[in-house]
Amino acid sequence: MMYRNVTLAALCLVLGACAATTAKPRPEAQIEIQEQVGFTITESVIVNDAVRQDYERAVMLLEQGQTKQGLQALESVVERAPDVSGPRIDLGIAKHRDGDVESAEEHLLKALELNSHHPVAHNELGIIYRKMGRFAEARRSYEAALAVYPGYHHARRNLGVLCDLYLADLDCALSSYEAYMTTVPGDDQAAMWIADLRNRMGRKE
Repeated sequence: MMYRNVTLAALCLVLGACAATTAKPRPEAQIEIQEQVGFTITESVIVNDAVRQDYERAVMLLEQGQTKQGLQALESVVERAPDVSGPRIDLGIAKHRDGDVESAEEHLLKALELNSHHPVAHNELGIIYRKMGRFAEARRSYEAALAVYPGYHHARRNLGVLCDLYLADLDCALSSYEAYMTTVPGDDQAAMWIADLRNRMGRKE
């Protein structure tokens, strides 16, 4: 994928630095699909230079495993740049990984208000909803991510697992796993899942 994929996975955020700004234009995020390599989401906004630096520092702290400090830095960035979706998505992902699923959901939903077509936010919400037992909402979230980028293999795999283990929708599970394998053909575990599903459904290879 073309987005940051170490500890966090929000978007490629282009922050225009300036000494000070009084205007707070609503950012416009753009998604560019590359069928062979993934997608890039760019959000161009104008923020104070200190906010840009703190955002970069927050991501670095989280990537280094300094969760408490990284969360505090991200929360400060979101407070000072509330209309930018990127830091909110990163904060939602970090909150989720820190075990605060309610706060994670809140930040991800707010991010989607700002950028309704962000596949990473939809996929992360799907994971949260599955853990909370909200399976129908999880399915809608994964499908929303895939509607933006059908080749998003993380969401495709997650949808397959959801349909297989939680919804008992074997047709959905099989088609999701098979689509996933076209993108990640070397996943032996997924290949075994497909074989097991075909066996349960009475289908031949």
